Amino acid sequence: MGAAAAIAAGTLVATAPAAQAAHCTAPRLAAGWYGDNRARLQQLIDEYGTCNPYRPSRTKPVAVFDWDNTVVKNDVGDAQMYWLLRSGKIRQPAGDWTGTSRYLTPAAARALADACGALARPGAPLPTGTPAGAGCADELAAVYGTAATRSGAAAFAGWDHRTIEPAYAWLPQLMQGWTAREVRGFAAAARAENLAAPVGATQRVGTADVTGWVRYYDQQKDLIGGLQKAGFDVWISSASPQPVVEVWARGVGVAADHVIGIRNTTTSGGKLTAHLQGCGSVKDGADTMITYIDGKRCWINKEVFGVRGAAAEKVQPAARRQVFAAGDSDTDISFLRDATALRLVVNRNKNELMCRAYDDSDGKWIVNPMFIEPKKPKSTPYPCSTTGYVDHDGTPGPVRRGDTSIIPDQTDSVYQGVSAK
Repeated sequence: MGAAAAIAAGTLVATAPAAQAAHCTAPRLAAGWYGDNRARLQQLIDEYGTCNPYRPSRTKPVAVFDWDNTVVKNDVGDAQMYWLLRSGKIRQPAGDWTGTSRYLTPAAARALADACGALARPGAPLPTGTPAGAGCADELAAVYGTAATRSGAAAFAGWDHRTIEPAYAWLPQLMQGWTAREVRGFAAAARAENLAAPVGATQRVGTADVTGWVRYYDQQKDLIGGLQKAGFDVWISSASPQPVVEVWARGVGVAADHVIGIRNTTTSGGKLTAHLQGCGSVKDGADTMITYIDGKRCWINKEVFGVRGAAAEKVQPAARRQVFAAGDSDTDISFLRDATALRLVVNRNKNELMCRAYDDSDGKWIVNPMFIEPKKPKSTPYPCSTTGYVDHDGTPGPVRRGDTSIIPDQTDSVYQGVSAK
């Protein structure tokens, strides 16, 4: 029987690929998932992986994970900010503090100047880890963590709420003057501390006690490894700084060239500037498009699928989109919606995300409680029909499906203690 006839008859031909197919075993996911989520994820691997059927020449299916509170518990950007403050690694800006962010308000710039201005010369690190620098550390932490000064004045203004979060962007901007290699060293130190600290630990930053620990989610690490073994092209898309996420991503087997974080522009000498790389129609240094909501879509289209120019800001044809995506926050909405086969949501009670996930209009959403210290069920419905969506100018409104119909309010129904397998 010839090869063509054998294939038509449904029999294996004794070729090298067929021999490999006969011995191919799809990775099996470990337990620890809510409801039938493990079965749904396993179905994804079985359907799109290299074993079913064995097709070594086909394009790899793409899977994209958010990082903070999706792959790890807690936020590695926060962990890095706290480490920078404790270690005195944030530099006094050369001019007014508004040079660190185009969105920083005059009130915030004045508060920072009052708290930090006398502590170091321009370009020198601020002594935020010392008693003398505690007030400066507190002001920096307030602006970063609450988007307000210690006195309650708004710290940022005038941004597009679907493409950038100024407080997130401010962290890499505060790293100006260091090289990416130096920042990776800072990240390695912060990572070691946060993994060694017990669950629930706090640390003193300035005069406040803040979160002092991070953990990888075993289930997500297992899922990423299983997808990779099954032939998926796995990427991380995060609104934490690029060099920081690169260091953390190694812990789940994702290389630096598959990490998309917030990216600074650099000087000719390789030092980070206070400006950010752009995407789509946004040029480098415009500081308006980071890996945040629609910005995540743009950066994934650009880096993963090679889409250039303004087209990267648009939803691509199904063949040029990820088959799987995982996230935990409204910041992940756009790239989750772009996934063509399955979308995993880690439930942190975020309005727009949970409205869409629970509505599940196309049957491709699955929800899982947080794997460590899961949230309690939300006591009131998600306000999908009224204020669950935040528009570009920050105005709240109803969450709409692709056909523009309004999603009705949704009840929180996936939480620990209901069903876990």
